[in-house]
Amino acid sequence: MSLEFVIRHWAACAPGLLGDVQWRAWAAQPWLPAGECRPGLSEMPALLRRRLDPLGRMAAQVAYWCQQEHADLPMVFASRYGDAARSVEMLAELAREQALSPTVFGLSVHNAIAAMVSIARGERGNVLAVAAGAASAAAALVEAGALLADGAPEVLVVCYDAPLPGAYAEFADEPGSPYAWAWRVARPALGEPHLSLDWDAAEPGEPCASAPLPFGLDVLRFALSMQPVWSRSARGQCWTWRRHG
Repeated sequence: MSLEFVIRHWAACAPGLLGDVQWRAWAAQPWLPAGECRPGLSEMPALLRRRLDPLGRMAAQVAYWCQQEHADLPMVFASRYGDAARSVEMLAELAREQALSPTVFGLSVHNAIAAMVSIARGERGNVLAVAAGAASAAAALVEAGALLADGAPEVLVVCYDAPLPGAYAEFADEPGSPYAWAWRVARPALGEPHLSLDWDAAEPGEPCASAPLPFGLDVLRFALSMQPVWSRSARGQCWTWRRHG
């Protein structure tokens, strides 16, 4: 299987990394971002902005930066864990036999951040929220490719995650880092430089490549680098990204 796409615009946010220059320098010599990033998110009304935690603010911020004036684009939000911190908070409340907050529950579901962005912007387009384990970023591009094939001129892809909180951290199978990035993707014109994504069954126990970054952040690193080909295995698939032109 294969799909081809071009990135019309991009934005990213992580602790210690803001702006194109910093991100491109990071892609050349990557390191694992750590700490907390709480962007201003001045584009979102304060009533809604206050409901988002740092992860949600990062995801919403890059969506605003990348989408700009392009209204009602189909949107695909992808996160392996989503807002796991809120889920852990609710589990702790249940363990203490406390009543759960309807607001916290509503903001813990996997499509909550996408819904907040859609509500704040008054969007009426197609909005999807996906989770596919470590390969969530790749799954988001597959969904975007399907939307482009169905006639969408562009699709906004937002990928975001944060380390697993508390006792759940011991179950992590890749490095954890708080980050968010957004791409506005389209089908390439004839002869236009573009990226492609191919996938096939991975050989058992033989990953295509490894890196000290979570899969989703590694995808961004490849896109911002000059690397011609990059592969990585996740969820039984070997995902191969190539640069053309």
